[in-house]
Amino acid sequence: MFHAPAIGGLLARPTESYPSVFSPDGLFGKFPYLLPNLVCASLLLFSIVGGALCLQETHPDLQPWSTPEDYDNSTAQSPLLPAAGATANSGADLRAESYGTFNHIDMHEDEYWKVHSDGSRRPATPPPVKISVFTWRVTMLVIALGIFTYHSMTFDHLLPIFLQDEGSGDVSTLKHSPLNIPAGLGLSTQTVGVIMSFDGIIALVIQSLVFPPLAEWLGVWKLFVLVTALHPITYLIVPFLVFLPPNLVFTGIFTCLIIRNFLSIIDYPLLLILIKQASPSPSVLGKVNGLAASVGAACRTIAPPIAGFLYSAGSQIGFTGVAWWGSALVALIGTFQLWFIKEKRDVSTIVRPAAPCRAAVGCRSIEAAPRKDIVHIIVTEPED
Repeated sequence: MFHAPAIGGLLARPTESYPSVFSPDGLFGKFPYLLPNLVCASLLLFSIVGGALCLQETHPDLQPWSTPEDYDNSTAQSPLLPAAGATANSGADLRAESYGTFNHIDMHEDEYWKVHSDGSRRPATPPPVKISVFTWRVTMLVIALGIFTYHSMTFDHLLPIFLQDEGSGDVSTLKHSPLNIPAGLGLSTQTVGVIMSFDGIIALVIQSLVFPPLAEWLGVWKLFVLVTALHPITYLIVPFLVFLPPNLVFTGIFTCLIIRNFLSIIDYPLLLILIKQASPSPSVLGKVNGLAASVGAACRTIAPPIAGFLYSAGSQIGFTGVAWWGSALVALIGTFQLWFIKEKRDVSTIVRPAAPCRAAVGCRSIEAAPRKDIVHIIVTEPED
């Protein structure tokens, strides 16, 4: 839904943007945000009517051509999709094979066979009665997910505020201290809406064309370390956009958006993959998924009010960058946390694009390459 911010931005306050069409004394002058809501409601009504008239019913009990015999031999399942906003990451769901993307991701773990030197099979070790669910690796990765969710949510919350916050005119690095940033860029609502739409397009391109070949080239763990270590840069550079000359403001904005989306869009699925790999057993995956989803939801809840409070406090002291640098500090904590997470060996991950991709280097080789299962054979002497 990358076009949604543009609809809201272009149609909000129509009496100011289109005074020749909408009178300031009319309905839309009294309710400046009514027009984008009417358009969104109309689109929703159109989708409901179109779905009711054009989509085929899949439930066997509601199909007119079904017979009683068909009812006994058919099942219907409706998969639930995690809800998400236009820019925020969806809730953590380790059950989905896409891991927050629209790519297909295959994970394989090496097998270990224990045999005697005479070729006889060694008796299998009985599984432990009680499996430790929240191991050190699982706990550290869930904490990393919470840290990422927090600072990523603060970016989504602060960016439109910073772009719209009225500045004091032209800002020059020769006249102002780097710590004197009393406001934002002062852009119009329409401009901010278009920028947020391009933000969605950038994220779409990175997720579809950049993430698969990078994951294949560097591997999940190395790529995770790279994007986590670079994340603080995103929040450190945004406040300094106010020092750019007017002809370079949009270049700086889109540069920041590309950097942020490159790090954020790649980091989120990598975290989900690593958490699932760290799960001690498929039987406890539900508990691990519940913990990850709860931690992510809690961090998404507290991030906006904390970021808003810091931005408001920064405005009062003449430095709105305190909110951005607060998020940078949290991201930096996530970088230092990498020391407490150990790489899991003997696992491999293949990211397959949802559609054949000829533009991204390596996509064709990924799709064509057969899966390689690795088996480690441990030979021991038979016991007397």
